[in-house]
Amino acid sequence: MREERLRRTMMFVPGNNPAMIKDAGIYGADSIMFDLEDAVSLAEKDAARFLISEAIKTQDYGEAELVVRVNGQDTPYYHNDVLAMVKAGIEVIRLPKVESAEMIKQLEQDTLVAEKKFGKEIGSTHLMAAIESAKGVLNAPEIATASSRMIGIALSAEDYTTDMKTHRYPDGAELEFARNMILHAARAAGIAAFDTVFTNMDDVEGFYRETRYIHQLGFDGKSLVNPRQIPMVNEVYAPTKTEIEKARDVIFAIEEAHAKGSGVISMNGQMVDKPVVLRAQRVMRLAVASNLIDKEGNYLGK
Repeated sequence: MREERLRRTMMFVPGNNPAMIKDAGIYGADSIMFDLEDAVSLAEKDAARFLISEAIKTQDYGEAELVVRVNGQDTPYYHNDVLAMVKAGIEVIRLPKVESAEMIKQLEQDTLVAEKKFGKEIGSTHLMAAIESAKGVLNAPEIATASSRMIGIALSAEDYTTDMKTHRYPDGAELEFARNMILHAARAAGIAAFDTVFTNMDDVEGFYRETRYIHQLGFDGKSLVNPRQIPMVNEVYAPTKTEIEKARDVIFAIEEAHAKGSGVISMNGQMVDKPVVLRAQRVMRLAVASNLIDKEGNYLGK
């Protein structure tokens, strides 16, 4: 299983908007996803590709993970997108409308060819899939394990609900099966799971309700269309004081066991098993990212 990194927020940035591309790093998103697909008109595809390539090579986006959504494999733009993004040094390529493992394997092969062509480290470009149809949802387990380069799979609800002959509802019942299928596929494969965007910026209560729900399910994070949503997601994902204190006790127990040269971790007379350790480590990463603890692990919140 890959080393886990926080991916609470993956912010869409239109590939044809120079101002947004330039400022994308100031909002604090865990992942920045430059969009060459739906956000860009056919007449602007080549210009957007060049714009994103130059930004990746010249802009400082801090610690944010850099992702690009390329055009689909059924378009004439796909191959040039992959070549340009690998050449520029993108970290993750997100393929839209994935319905089979074969589509990811094709992307993997095309990425490998590009890495060799431009002298990039083999395997340095990671992949993720956007699931947007009933077929994609049912094939999610195979898609999630199609390549060792995969870092995550994401639900794209607009196309999915259209494919299902329905639309988005406030309670999200129409997405329940897809969310659980994608989440379980990701967890079984040891990769991240991303929830779909919430586009109604006027419905703040609805956004919080949906974010709390996907956090409860276990999603790593949410795709976003507006920077204002970033602190809202982070607020939901921030651990409580009780969670932090319990996690801190587990971390101290790990350190104590290591200091004694013991492979057995115990706390309050009871052995601490691996799932508890992993959960504690994630809580502490979230606490650090949320500025809730100091360097010694002491709680700083209210």
